[in-house]
Amino acid sequence: MPAQTVPALPHRPAARATPAPRRRFVLLLLDRFSMLALAAAMEALRIANRMLGQPAYAWVLVGEGGTVARASTGTEFRLDHGLEAGELEVDRDDVVLAIGGLDVQAATTRAVVNWLRRVARHGPTLGGMCTGSHALARAGLLEGRRATIHWENHDSFAEEFEDVTLTKSVFVVDGNRLSAAGGTSAIDLMLALIARDHGEGTASAVADQLIYAAIRTDQDTQRLSIPTRIGVRHPKLAQVVRIMEANIEEPISPADLAATVGLSTRQLERLARRYLGRSPKRYYMEMRLQRARNLLMQTDMSVINVAIACGFTSPSHFSKCYRAHYGITPYRERGAHGARADVAALPADHDG
Repeated sequence: MPAQTVPALPHRPAARATPAPRRRFVLLLLDRFSMLALAAAMEALRIANRMLGQPAYAWVLVGEGGTVARASTGTEFRLDHGLEAGELEVDRDDVVLAIGGLDVQAATTRAVVNWLRRVARHGPTLGGMCTGSHALARAGLLEGRRATIHWENHDSFAEEFEDVTLTKSVFVVDGNRLSAAGGTSAIDLMLALIARDHGEGTASAVADQLIYAAIRTDQDTQRLSIPTRIGVRHPKLAQVVRIMEANIEEPISPADLAATVGLSTRQLERLARRYLGRSPKRYYMEMRLQRARNLLMQTDMSVINVAIACGFTSPSHFSKCYRAHYGITPYRERGAHGARADVAALPADHDG
């Protein structure tokens, strides 16, 4: 009987004879940031230290005010440093990650922009998680670069930052610029960085500890496939929906959509009513209105420009359709959103 080899334990790679240089992550928490993105980053680094048997990674939390930062859940985190000049020295070997969340436009304050520009002069790797890429772009640090952002903010980002090549990838590494789309994509980015520093074995060990079985690469897209997302497995109808999503500013008629995928107009109508519960024209309209709502909430574009960007040539027609669908005019929607944002920015009351 041949001798049996005993496999190495999978949970801990062999320790390095010479400890690797310690890498520090500077985590910039924007107001109402995503707690999931923060937890993903910190837990991946903590577990990597454990797997390596040495403190290969360190991290600090920074934010405007220097005392606490509030997550989108309302939970507050104590900060290590503020954003004032001289508060924290950032050097070339650091990785600075801006972690955003809700209403990132309001969270990207002048203090945040100035701090990012100031630390960028020292040459560190800079990145954004969830909606944090918006802050980097606002600071002019993604010009001519590839980047990603949470899919819900994709349209507004593309409208505002035309000099950034925006992708729908889970994460992007473009030289010393990083971005992750939010949610669990932060884990994928951190595993990629850990693999770069300490090898695929360490990254896999960290993934195992996180019970993260499907590690994604920068070639994976962040949203579910259209058939899965809309619950429709009919390939031609899924293709029609894909064409609709790619042609919001200049809508295509149902007849042309049908012809493109080899259906008659009547066949497309029947498929849409059967699987989507509405006509293809109505489904397309709701898709355009949803994008319009995103732009109203997330950009300073005028209502007229939002209408044009979503395929409405008449502002009055846009307003009528918007009100019929959402029960409020686009002008009032924007005003109401501004009022909600102002209330959310107020400090929480404390008894006693």
